[in-house]
Amino acid sequence: MKVKQINFESREYFQTLGLRYDVLRRPLHIHFNLNDLKTESSDIHIAAFFNTQIVGCLILSEISDKPFFYKMRQVAVHTDFQRKGVGQLMVEFCEKLTVDKGMKSIELHARETAVPFYLSMEYIIVGNPFLEVNIPHFKMTKELDF
Repeated sequence: MKVKQINFESREYFQTLGLRYDVLRRPLHIHFNLNDLKTESSDIHIAAFFNTQIVGCLILSEISDKPFFYKMRQVAVHTDFQRKGVGQLMVEFCEKLTVDKGMKSIELHARETAVPFYLSMEYIIVGNPFLEVNIPHFKMTKELDF
C-alpha cells in the first residue's frame, strides 16, 4: 500500500472522483457540482494505492479563518479495502504532511459511523452532533506535534 499526494485534475484525481462518488455520494443520491470541484484546485489531494489501483482518497483544505488549520474532508475508502488499514495510513500521511507544511491542527466533520475510527486516531469531538447532507456528523479535531 502506498499513499501519496496527487495533482488536481490529473488522471489520478479523476479516479478519486469516481471513488468519492461511489462511497460517499451515490448512497445519498448526491452528484458533483462542477463549480464546487473548481474550488478544489487549491486543495491538497491524497490517494492510497494498492498496486496501481486507487483504493482510498481524501482532501485537505486550508481554513481561511483559522490559521495553521487544515480541514480533512471527502475521505473515502473502496468498500473492498475498508477496515484494512487504508484510512489509518492516509490519516497518518496527512498528519505528517500537515506538520511538514507548518500547520498545527486538523479538523473534520465525521459521519457518525466514522467517529470511532477518528477517536482511535486521537481526534476529539468538539460540540454537539449536527446534520450535514442530511446525516449526523460530529466536528472533530486533533492538535499535531510531531
